[in-house]
Amino acid sequence: MAGYGRLKIGSVTLENNIILGPMAGVSDLPFRVLCSEMGAGMVCMEMVSAKAITYKNRNTNMLLEIHEKEHPVSLQLFGSEPEVMQEAVLMIKDRPYDILDVNMGCPVPKIVGNGEGSALMKSPELIEKIVAALVKVSDRPVTVKIRKGFDDTSVNAVECALAAQSGGAAAVTVHGRTRQQFYSGKADWDNIRRVKEALDIPVIGNGDVVDAESAKRMFEETLCDGVMVARAAQGNPFVFREIKSFFETGETCERPSPGEVYDTVIRHADMQLEFKGEYIGIREMRKHVSWYTTGMPGSARFRNEINQMTDMQSLKKACGRVMLGE
Repeated sequence: MAGYGRLKIGSVTLENNIILGPMAGVSDLPFRVLCSEMGAGMVCMEMVSAKAITYKNRNTNMLLEIHEKEHPVSLQLFGSEPEVMQEAVLMIKDRPYDILDVNMGCPVPKIVGNGEGSALMKSPELIEKIVAALVKVSDRPVTVKIRKGFDDTSVNAVECALAAQSGGAAAVTVHGRTRQQFYSGKADWDNIRRVKEALDIPVIGNGDVVDAESAKRMFEETLCDGVMVARAAQGNPFVFREIKSFFETGETCERPSPGEVYDTVIRHADMQLEFKGEYIGIREMRKHVSWYTTGMPGSARFRNEINQMTDMQSLKKACGRVMLGE
């Protein structure tokens, strides 16, 4: 019976099976460290282009940075050419990631237009080839992340998941929406259950898990082996602590106080500046601060001020006023 607990993916054992999902522009190193500290059983990196790795793209190096405090961590590649992806994996073999994931669910037009991301779901045969090619050269477990299907006329998550398993994948994550849906509408958990029933390897459910109660329902309704939380963690790394507490004690711990939220934002900003420098770091923090303050009194008015923040002092002042009433 599936449920909360340890999860073994190939040779890697997670202390718990509540996982931070990969989000471009969000799940960078500072945010992953916070989520790991809050109790995430594994954190997933932003997706990285296999082709960019082989071209030795300078900007890609920052995406590949890993902190000692964030293990276990999953590095996610995207691409569509098995040989290029093999070459990329060989080039990053010294990076200290724990699991290699392949993005087969990204809905962004530019990615899909290149035959990558969710476009791969149009060709289960290619999915099997890519996974087999990576398993051949990877010394770490290979997993894939797919969607329900490309659109409502091609709901083929089971077929694609079986192809990944045949290629040697150690686990499959299923987002219960089609590419056509992007992130709208309701995630189809029945589809996730059908994948779980068809596979012999672990299946991780993704879509509409926003708190402890929805995580519990995901386990019950899909029998999945793990639950992935993505957008619900934006501005809310505390969600992992709350879910973990619920399953381990039977009670959801209290929501963080305004003071704790403030301290977390400042710590997040400190790490961003250390990792990316003040100019980029503060600008990266603008969206995070917007998420952290959602629902707080005066937060709507605060949005304009957020976009004017250019240094740590202005961030502290603005956040102090909204979160602490200073």
